[in-house]
Amino acid sequence: MGEQKLKNIARAVRVYRIKLDTDGETHPASASGSPGTQQEIRFCTASDGVRIAYATAGQGRPLVKAANWLNHLEYDWQSPVWRHLLQDLTEDHVLVRYDERGNGLSDRDVSDISFEAFVRDLEAVVDAVGLERFPLLGISQGCAVSIAYAVRQPERVTHLVLYGGYARGRRKRGSPEEIEQTEAIYTLMRQGWGQDNPAFRQIFTSRFAPGATAEQAQWFNDLQRVTASPDNAVRIRQVIDEIDVDSLLSEITAPTLVLHCRDDAPVPFEEGRSTAAMIPRARFVALEGQNHLIFEDEPAWPRFLQELRAFLD
Repeated sequence: MGEQKLKNIARAVRVYRIKLDTDGETHPASASGSPGTQQEIRFCTASDGVRIAYATAGQGRPLVKAANWLNHLEYDWQSPVWRHLLQDLTEDHVLVRYDERGNGLSDRDVSDISFEAFVRDLEAVVDAVGLERFPLLGISQGCAVSIAYAVRQPERVTHLVLYGGYARGRRKRGSPEEIEQTEAIYTLMRQGWGQDNPAFRQIFTSRFAPGATAEQAQWFNDLQRVTASPDNAVRIRQVIDEIDVDSLLSEITAPTLVLHCRDDAPVPFEEGRSTAAMIPRARFVALEGQNHLIFEDEPAWPRFLQELRAFLD
């Protein structure tokens, strides 16, 4: 690994103290984000024994964010890709988020990487925090997990927010040509994900964040390597490409807000629009932008926050 990459990772994934609780599980001490804001990182155990890392930060009413592909609790807290979202959400809420199995600070050597396991991980985190009723935020892949949870536990989800998501994975919604491209991407990931040369990872960065600055692109490149091994990255990607929760959309009873950028490349705008159309009484907001994750300097960012806060109030 190059010296610059080591510096980037060191500034994000800082060394944190480990303290031993009386229950015998290890829990990292709190880590600072912006001045005056801290996150507390702990671990819970899913039903199959996999340890899931989760974090809480902020003050106010709870807000749970479902995990999505490529999260790392420590790295995201510092990253210009995620930092603005996390810090703004903690101004009004106790934000609860976690790393899904196979990546981030959660167990990586796991036998079961499946959509059902992803939903169980969300269940484990919510139970560990002790939440009875709460709003649920899904981003990208996390939207499908949030949809499944909201249908299974309707009495617990007060509001459902879905941004940049889909009810059908790429292999379920794509044309034969797009599915063939997906297979090629798996091969690229297996061969190039872990290399020092970021050229392979830049393929994903340019697709997910075509408007990124050089700094944002570098962080996104490094996020891919820090978060998951090549094998796990492919395993997770294969699962989410097979997602299909279309049949669940009509069963959602929670008030729902769906937001999607018009020129989102990885997840077509039509996926967001059709998802909203199938959820009873869902509100749909079209945002102007081409990045899958909205950056702080984009015009869509204040609109996103305004819509989210008004919906949750």
